[in-house]
Amino acid sequence: MRYSKRALLIFGAGLLLGLIFVSANLSGLGRGASLAMATGIMLLPIALVADWWSHRPWHMPKPKAKAKKKPAKRRTSPARSSRPRTKR
Repeated sequence: MRYSKRALLIFGAGLLLGLIFVSANLSGLGRGASLAMATGIMLLPIALVADWWSHRPWHMPKPKAKAKKKPAKRRTSPARSSRPRTKR
């Protein structure tokens, strides 16, 4: 989704610029904002195709086979200390 993200960012930047220019009543700069929005909308289908093309299922590397797990070791009772117990 690398390319479609960029196309949506271009469209969003144009939308934000358009909002700023309309609220500031700067009609001369509105064409640049509308051009950015139009460019983002035009690039979106191209970006979606490019994203699909780069992430095709037959194009992806195959996952590595997992190694078999070793059998669990049996737990034995804790080893007794070598010191003899003292009588009370």
